[in-house]
Amino acid sequence: MRFILEILLTGVAIMIAAYLIPGVYVDGYGTAVLAGIVLGLVNATVGLLLRILTFPLNILTLGLVSFIISVCMVLLVSNWMDNFKVHGFLNAALFAIVLAIFKMIFHKELKKKRD
Repeated sequence: MRFILEILLTGVAIMIAAYLIPGVYVDGYGTAVLAGIVLGLVNATVGLLLRILTFPLNILTLGLVSFIISVCMVLLVSNWMDNFKVHGFLNAALFAIVLAIFKMIFHKELKKKRD
């Protein structure tokens, strides 16, 4: 049940980020949920592999490389999906930041309700 709620809240976070950032287009809530699922899968596979390969560089840059990988994963999902588009690296970076902030807020609220 928690997993489904997590997916639905990620869709809400993507919709909010698309509303706030002018270079991001999402066709609807269903597309936002699907984009969240695909983004999660891409981050769990390709993103994880890239983070492992760039681990020493990530330590030297204090995590900046990990953030750049996240932005690239957003751009990759944007290229794969027709109804979810992010135009440009800067918009993808803003999208990743806004998405992370809203997911952090949602996680905090879910944890508070669980306890």
